Amino acid sequence: MTILPTRQWVAGATRTALITLALLSLPLPGAAIATTAATQARAPDSSAIEQRNKAIVEAAFEKWRSGTYVFAELLAPDVVWTIHGSGPVAGTYRNQKDFIERASRPLTSRLATAIMPEVHNIFADGDTIIIRFDGTATTTSGAPYRNQFVWIFRMKDGLVVNAEAFLDLVAYQQVVDNNAPRAQ
Repeated sequence: MTILPTRQWVAGATRTALITLALLSLPLPGAAIATTAATQARAPDSSAIEQRNKAIVEAAFEKWRSGTYVFAELLAPDVVWTIHGSGPVAGTYRNQKDFIERASRPLTSRLATAIMPEVHNIFADGDTIIIRFDGTATTTSGAPYRNQFVWIFRMKDGLVVNAEAFLDLVAYQQVVDNNAPRAQ
C-alpha cells in the first residue's frame, strides 16, 4: 500500500471534489426539457393577456380622442397611481377617487377643452402597458396647454391596478396656477 504525503492527498481530494461539484451543477437534459415545455405552455397565456391588455388601452385612447371620458371604466376603483417628479401634484394616490379629485380635476377644471391625446407608441409586456403620448388642450384663459406623457400601467382582469405617470409637472402647475376653474 502506498501512502501519499498529506499535501498530495488533500490536493487530489480537492480536485476530485471540484470535478464532482462541477458535474453535479450541470443541468440534466430532462430538467431542461421540462423547463422549456413549461415556458412554452405559459407563453400563449402571457401573449394573449398582453394582446388583450394592449387592445383595451388602445380602445380607451381611441374613445378618449373622440371625447369620451374613459378613466372610470379603465381604472380599477383601488388603483394606485403615482405621479413622478417634484411639485404639488407629485405623489401616490391610493384609489380612483383620490387620483381624480387631487390630481386630475385641478388640471381639467382649468381647461376649456378636453385634453386631446396623440399616441406615439403603446408597448405591451405581459401585464404591463407603456403609453407614450402628447396631450393638448386650451385653458380657460384661452392659452394652449401642451404636455408629453409616459404612462406605465400594470393591469389585472382588464383594469389598471397600478399606474406610474411621467409628465412635465411645470406645464401642469402653470395651468393650475394661472387659470380660473370652469364654472361647474
